Amino acid sequence: MGNIEMGFDLHVDFVQLLSPSGEISKAASKSAKDLDRLVQFYRAMTRTRTFDNKAISLQRTGQLGTFASALGQEAIGVGTAAAMEERDVLVPSYRDHAAQFCRGMSMSECLLYWGGDERGSDFKNARGDFPNCVPVATQAPHAVGAAYALMMRKEDRVVVTFIGDGGTSNGAFYEALNMAGVWKTPVVFIINNNGWAISTPRELESAAETLAQKAVAAGIEGRQVDGNDVIAVHEVVRWAIEKARSGGGPTLIEALTYRLGDHTTADDASRYRDPEIVRAQWTREPIARLRSYLVSEGAWSKEQEAELLKECAEEIDREVAAYLNASPLNSDAMFEHLYAKLPDSMQRQREDARRFAERKEHGHV
Repeated sequence: MGNIEMGFDLHVDFVQLLSPSGEISKAASKSAKDLDRLVQFYRAMTRTRTFDNKAISLQRTGQLGTFASALGQEAIGVGTAAAMEERDVLVPSYRDHAAQFCRGMSMSECLLYWGGDERGSDFKNARGDFPNCVPVATQAPHAVGAAYALMMRKEDRVVVTFIGDGGTSNGAFYEALNMAGVWKTPVVFIINNNGWAISTPRELESAAETLAQKAVAAGIEGRQVDGNDVIAVHEVVRWAIEKARSGGGPTLIEALTYRLGDHTTADDASRYRDPEIVRAQWTREPIARLRSYLVSEGAWSKEQEAELLKECAEEIDREVAAYLNASPLNSDAMFEHLYAKLPDSMQRQREDARRFAERKEHGHV
């Protein structure tokens, strides 16, 4: 047999518009340098980071369940959400509250969710967005299915979904990419490549040179962006959404960032990460990067920073109070919305739970 020449181009474009030191590229468009919008990006990222600090404190004091911080990854969520229209659909994983806050999810709803209360998934705003998805990669086929439904109904809406670098090794991810390519659905996949799948480093997850090139086998476009550059994230995602909305089909975007904190509050990353590498990554984080640019342009000051932090603290205090003062649910809540008619086995479990709750109320347990 003769040699077979491969016809695939595995090259993917990498986009960075704001350097780690806060210098903007000459390639940045005029709209990308809109200072008013960039101040809003900065405020949103700072708001998310301040919330994360409080949520971790709540978990450490037994007032919240396990929590997944977005520390160092705020630009991906904020840049993405800013590129979406209100009518679009967000299908998140479990570390995407930076985007969810921009889409209208309240902090108290986020806390309710992580406190084990599903009322946190019943968003007052952003009613068309999906709730958090913890099972790895299962949100990817959900997103494709939703996009296919919107396409069949001829609705002018785009679905955007996030996945971690580790999730791209899951079969559900490949299946979702494959059908998105076949159906040319209006969906944008965004890989939050933070370098770690819990304790497994990126180099042990996949031998692919880039995760963006996994798009090639599905017949769709793949792009790579600096995930710590909120300007670049916004520009690339906006391009992908406009392409999807105009019938151009799906896009896979790999956003390169770094998880500066633990995987969740149930993890201790110091057991498997070199502290020197983590310290070096702090020099590339998104908030300081954007602040440097805004300060250099005269668009941000120490006084504005102090006022922003004060506003964030006051808002978070109100939202935490709303979470802590929420009326508790009874045990029946665990069994609602599972089936139209509960199976016999779950009916027995519900009765057991009711009896246990009654004994506890009377001090018998």
